[in-house]
Amino acid sequence: MTDHKHEPARKRMLLPVLVAFALGGCATFSQDGGFDSVEQTTQQRIGKDLKWAKTDADRDAIDKRVTELLANPLSMDDAVQIALLNNKGLQAAFYELGISEADLVQAGRLPNPHFSMFRASHGDEFKIEQAFTFNVFSLITMPQLVEIEKRRFAQAQRAITMETLSLAAETRKAYYVAIAADQTRTYMEQVRRAADAGAELARRMAQIGNWSKLQQAREQSFYADAALNLARADQAKTAAREKLTRLLGLWGESARFRLPERLPDLPKAADDLPDVEQVAMEQRLDVQAAKLDTEALAKNLGLTKTTRFINVLEFGPARVLEGQMSEPYKRGYEVSLELPIFDWGTAKVAKAEALYMQAVYRTAETAINARSEVREAYQGYRSSFDIAKHYRDEVVPLRKRIAEENQARYNGMIIGVFELLADARNQIASVNSYIESLRDFWIAQADLEMALMGKPSLGAAPKTAMTGAMAAAGH
Repeated sequence: MTDHKHEPARKRMLLPVLVAFALGGCATFSQDGGFDSVEQTTQQRIGKDLKWAKTDADRDAIDKRVTELLANPLSMDDAVQIALLNNKGLQAAFYELGISEADLVQAGRLPNPHFSMFRASHGDEFKIEQAFTFNVFSLITMPQLVEIEKRRFAQAQRAITMETLSLAAETRKAYYVAIAADQTRTYMEQVRRAADAGAELARRMAQIGNWSKLQQAREQSFYADAALNLARADQAKTAAREKLTRLLGLWGESARFRLPERLPDLPKAADDLPDVEQVAMEQRLDVQAAKLDTEALAKNLGLTKTTRFINVLEFGPARVLEGQMSEPYKRGYEVSLELPIFDWGTAKVAKAEALYMQAVYRTAETAINARSEVREAYQGYRSSFDIAKHYRDEVVPLRKRIAEENQARYNGMIIGVFELLADARNQIASVNSYIESLRDFWIAQADLEMALMGKPSLGAAPKTAMTGAMAAAGH
């Protein structure tokens, strides 16, 4: 006998199931896998192309483009482009999008129904219970869960975008360091040759008694220091080139790329950015991400408060047979839910509130750090420009004039060859110092550009053999 009194209630309870069936077909994967957002932001921020190598055709296209870019001496823009296309770690990071999107699609799909059956018999008497149930609670909360996974998917997109921009910044810095290392090695070779000439001349003069042992030892000491600094310069050159090779994702013959012979010239003037902090607050991806994460946690807190009493609620049709097999089934429905007898969910709410307040302070910390980092990066950029400009306009020209004067004095036999060699060493050392200051400027510019987009990796300039060379020049 049908219970017509409860029929409307049962229909209302079945409504979420029917709606969920209708919406379940919407949970599908996107064509771009979330990559378009990363690609567009990269193009807008640094003007470079990205490609997710999913197929052999994609990989072949990347290899062809990389080969074309390596055909000529590597420019900074080409180096960054190769890294963004060919770096294997970045390609691996792109698959985080696939993982996150799979979680999003899974959250939007219907949970599998449950079928249960009980059968017992005694002689001709049977008891059979059959139930076909759905997890109604998961259906009710499906929209909220989908929203949570959407936010996580967006977080993955922002994280990968940040990783992409960071790779571009690190490649720019490694590029300038590699060129400077090449130049430094060239000048260290010149210093060693000058020291070799001085040491040989001192040895010959000591043999004929025109040079003291102390003077000879000084020249030999300078030669020993120069040879050591050349070895250090070789080591620094290899390390700088290998780091750039790793960032570019090159190996084998492709790793034998060519670099320009010298660093780019210093610009005529440094960029003036009076509102650099405001620009950073508006553009930095880590600040935007922290704000969005905090908003997401706030929404999650509200969800926790409204659903803390029910963890599982299953509903579905059921039928029961008791008695002879020829008797009709008794129809009805089965509901199971968790009762809040021992755990009222207060701990979950307290945890959610603590997580939210933690996120609030983390967001504030991110903003404070961002303002400080961009100030530091801008100050480093301006001071590096001033130092390089001072070397270019003051120190190097002054050393050149001194060398010209000493050459004239040597031609007039006013000074000897050792004084001339010592002056040549000082001039080479000043030029090398200018190379290092120019390298530091381009690194500082890369740090500033990254500070305006996200968290920079600010640090000291790489060590070179220049310190030893300057010390040796004082002999």
